[in-house]
Amino acid sequence: MDSKCNCSTSGDRFLNPILYNILSQMDTGRPSQDTLSNSSAPHKCNCEVRRMVCLIRSSEVCKEASVVLVKTVHFMRNLPAFNQLPPSDQYALLNSCWAPLFILGLAQEHVDFDVTDVPADSMLKRILLNRQESPEREREQPAMAGVSKLKCCLKKFWSLDLSPKEYAYLKGTTIFNPDVPELQAGLFVEGLQQEAQHALKELVQLLHPGNQERFARILLTASMLRGITPNLIIELFFRPVIGQANLLELLVDMLFCRNS
Repeated sequence: MDSKCNCSTSGDRFLNPILYNILSQMDTGRPSQDTLSNSSAPHKCNCEVRRMVCLIRSSEVCKEASVVLVKTVHFMRNLPAFNQLPPSDQYALLNSCWAPLFILGLAQEHVDFDVTDVPADSMLKRILLNRQESPEREREQPAMAGVSKLKCCLKKFWSLDLSPKEYAYLKGTTIFNPDVPELQAGLFVEGLQQEAQHALKELVQLLHPGNQERFARILLTASMLRGITPNLIIELFFRPVIGQANLLELLVDMLFCRNS
């Protein structure tokens, strides 16, 4: 999919002439004639790729998301088969699957949320501050395109109305992903995924004997999970809570802290 913004054919400088003018002056020390000529022609880019958003009811939603994340890690820790894997495989699978598992948790707990456009003054402040900070501290604000994917995925799961057991087996198929690179116990992980898929299929047939398409619909909906980036999840739900901390490192601490 082409993620390029097509709202304007004249380049990024027309997207927000005020910000462009300020940044141009910071780069050159004085406004160019081209910049001045564009300042009277404001253009707002409404495409979802460049439309930056943030949560409405941020505090409440972030709390709900944090509860889901804790339940996600506990689910992994309580799987005997997962605990039998080498620590390096556990880490690799955690790194690969925490975001899809978290989204399944959002769906199961029916955590709904809405977003709004980031205020222009906040965007300006972020740009000006980022120019004074090191590049590794710069953070990308969630875009509406990614949020729309996430909300579409959640609605698909809600329309399926999965039972707790269906969610559990689906989470098993998500955790035990043999396609994760450099697994020491790759064949074992592949067998675990096949077992989870088989158990899910049998459960679906038992709960919905007249619905022959349900199992395929569940797997098709689950395939949407990989299209949602972990970075979107982090920036949307957890950056306001953890600040500059590394979320994966926090998850590792939670996962391997066996006595808590």
